[in-house]
Amino acid sequence: MSPTLAVIVRLVAVLGLMLTNGVVMIYLLRKVLGHLHIRLGPMHVGWHGLLQTVNDVLKLLTKEDLTPRAVDKVLFFLAPVVVFVPSLMAYLALPFSEALRATRLETGMLFTFAVLAIVPIGILMAGWASANKWSLLGGMRAAAMQIAYEVPLLLSVLPIVMIAGTMELGAVVDAQAGTWFGLVPRWFITDPLLWPTFLIFLISSLIEVNQTPFDMSEGESEIVAGFASEYSAMKFALMFLSEFSNTFVVSAMGVTLFFGGWLLPWAPDSWYEAVPALAPIVFLTKAYVGVVLLWWIRGTFPRVRIDQMMSLGWKRLIPAALAMILITGVVQKLLAPVLYRAVG
Repeated sequence: MSPTLAVIVRLVAVLGLMLTNGVVMIYLLRKVLGHLHIRLGPMHVGWHGLLQTVNDVLKLLTKEDLTPRAVDKVLFFLAPVVVFVPSLMAYLALPFSEALRATRLETGMLFTFAVLAIVPIGILMAGWASANKWSLLGGMRAAAMQIAYEVPLLLSVLPIVMIAGTMELGAVVDAQAGTWFGLVPRWFITDPLLWPTFLIFLISSLIEVNQTPFDMSEGESEIVAGFASEYSAMKFALMFLSEFSNTFVVSAMGVTLFFGGWLLPWAPDSWYEAVPALAPIVFLTKAYVGVVLLWWIRGTFPRVRIDQMMSLGWKRLIPAALAMILITGVVQKLLAPVLYRAVG
């Protein structure tokens, strides 16, 4: 296969995964929130409402695409693309297994967070171009959230880089292989030193993907639908498909960085060689458990105020992330060699 054809095949595969994943996640969200709120969710279209999301996709594909007269037409049309394309690119470096990934990047961790950081720019473009004060307010909130929380998000993963010695996501998973004392998985989440780091990562990720209780840029209780107020049909669909995709990406990153990626505790390498599909299944299962956790938070906590959210980022998370980098450095330099020799 020629290199060009190989790149095209990989891109089409990633696009297919993203679109299929989006449809599955929309249905799953409705069911998860339904059961959290003691209701059924969709039930009437297909078995247990299984085809409801398919009907929604068909509706958005065939619905009239309205464009208000006063909008900046160039930016109005570009904004959904600027939101959608980075979400697609964020899939490229995810390691579903040792062999199954679109590309292997030495800076895969940095690449993934960098492309996710582009999404709020598209949201800001959508708000500005809509010629609507509520949309503009939603876009400005998205920009403020990115400035405040991109810093602690990136700082929160630096202790992982310090311990693993790499930003290549597959190598980070390999660094979590094996067990402590033959029993406890060496996943980074089992290290008490990294528990505050994981909490910072979790909160920053929720804000990065515009997830409740931090969905300030689409706070319907005060700014209608925020940045998306003037969008309809497939433009609207592209924006919210990227939101679902980003939720999956940050969950997959959390699995990669803290929960051992595709590794099963106590499973020998021969299992993965005998059943090549085992590693991707394990990875996707962990990622979807993480997605359900994020939606559990979404269905439980009320939306915070914008001033509370900004104060949390600047006054709490950034200093805490910097402190964790310092503590991790001291432990790695002074204590880690002694501990590793003690436990073998």
